[in-house]
Amino acid sequence: MRLFLASSLIGLLCLTFYNSPEFSTLFGFPIFFWYQFAWVPPTALLIWIVYRNDLKKK
Repeated sequence: MRLFLASSLIGLLCLTFYNSPEFSTLFGFPIFFWYQFAWVPPTALLIWIVYRNDLKKK
């Protein structure tokens, strides 16, 4: 289950998703910042799911 957390890390390390010239800005901010902020809620949800799963095992 903890490997499930690796999806957020892989998503942030794959620069090809958000490092392209056609998606350079969104509302005046670089896509890099939007992409990083977009991963905050899903990562928090993944951490919560893994935490709840670990509590059930104990």
